[in-house]
Amino acid sequence: MQIISPATEEVIAELKETSKDELSKVMESLRKGQRPWGLKPVQERLGCIVRFGELIQENVNEFAEIMTSETGKPLQQSLNEIKGAQNRIEHLRQNAEKWLASETLVDSGSTHEKIVYEPLGVIANISAWNFPYNVGYNVFLYALMAGNSVVYKPSEFASLTGKQFEKYLWQAGIPENVFQCVVGDGSLGQQILEADLDGYFFTGSHATGLHIAKTVAHKLVPVQLELGGKDPLYVMEDVADVEQAAMNAAEGAFYNNGQSCCAVERIYVSDKIYDKFVDAFVKEVKSYKIGNPMDLGTFIGPLTRKQQIQVLREQVADARGKGATLLVGGKEMDGKGYYFEPTVLCDCTHEMEVMKAESFGPIIGIQKVASDEEALQLMADTDYGLTAAVFSNDEQRALRLLSELNVGTAYWNCCDRVSPNVPWSGRKNSGLGSTLSSQGIRAFVQPKSFHLRP
Repeated sequence: MQIISPATEEVIAELKETSKDELSKVMESLRKGQRPWGLKPVQERLGCIVRFGELIQENVNEFAEIMTSETGKPLQQSLNEIKGAQNRIEHLRQNAEKWLASETLVDSGSTHEKIVYEPLGVIANISAWNFPYNVGYNVFLYALMAGNSVVYKPSEFASLTGKQFEKYLWQAGIPENVFQCVVGDGSLGQQILEADLDGYFFTGSHATGLHIAKTVAHKLVPVQLELGGKDPLYVMEDVADVEQAAMNAAEGAFYNNGQSCCAVERIYVSDKIYDKFVDAFVKEVKSYKIGNPMDLGTFIGPLTRKQQIQVLREQVADARGKGATLLVGGKEMDGKGYYFEPTVLCDCTHEMEVMKAESFGPIIGIQKVASDEEALQLMADTDYGLTAAVFSNDEQRALRLLSELNVGTAYWNCCDRVSPNVPWSGRKNSGLGSTLSSQGIRAFVQPKSFHLRP
């Protein structure tokens, strides 16, 4: 399998794809390794994961360059992700023992009752390319912590990073028959769906997530899906600082080139501050440095996938054809690499694809609203339910609106943020289940009830 640089379109590496026979051997090995691993004390498993985190941080510059080379993510953002993902390990260090411990519910009378949390077994982590450390850690580290063995299939656009995970997990003391990284495209993913596994954890598109759920439904094993979004942000007229709100909203829309499931994908602004907000937003976007992702000053690099350029091109044409005004960008850039200009469209409506369909790129539509009620109606007009944000000086007003939205995460005066302390979950077409928090630890175990008569 050739690894192609999104910045130069050159082949930067080749990896041997995992064959069907090799996958069968991997599964057999993981099945044998899981029980001994699951029987190890929690503190021993945790020690391996903590050591893995130390090894990653010791080599952070090397890993950032690898991720940037294969995904096109600007180098500073790769460094930010790798350093930031360490908070998952700290979360496990502080909480795993507590949430994996058995619980005694009744310890008096004729019958005592308790719950023991046992590993699921062998699980699949089919992961994503856009934030491989963040979304990978959310699954495979928590799964390993809970005593499972893991077959990890990175996206074909982040396979070099996936093999680094494998190398350094093994160095940290995770047995080779407890974590295996397999390499391939969607055909390998299909073979994993057909294998005898005890759980499937996927991060990616709604279409693929739906296919996974349908394919493995007959197995009656846990399926967790972290899917996409069309996340809205609403700026109320009472916001304390319009310019600052515009800067924050722009970063939420364009960080990692907009290639984030929780990126701001549509913006609604009160008509009382609309022009001021749009001017400040455009000024901020025009300040972004576009170019070589290996330069630390670059904020906008290439798209990871060439085919996404056509999606963005079509959204721009559709919006302009229906009355939107193009203020910035709107087309791919000349030269090598999968570059698309940061694009801002205003005077948008929900007749336009840019306000309805997931963009997953450096493009944003802005729409004027006359009231909270209109904003709420438009924000709720989606098949997705990942995040929603409100910028306002009035906390209660913002919370009243956010409480009406069917989303997994709500933001007040911030956006595009994930914390290990609270669940990360989607509703409707944005997914099933939760990672992170106590729920993310418990996602990888199954309860067994004991009724005991001394």
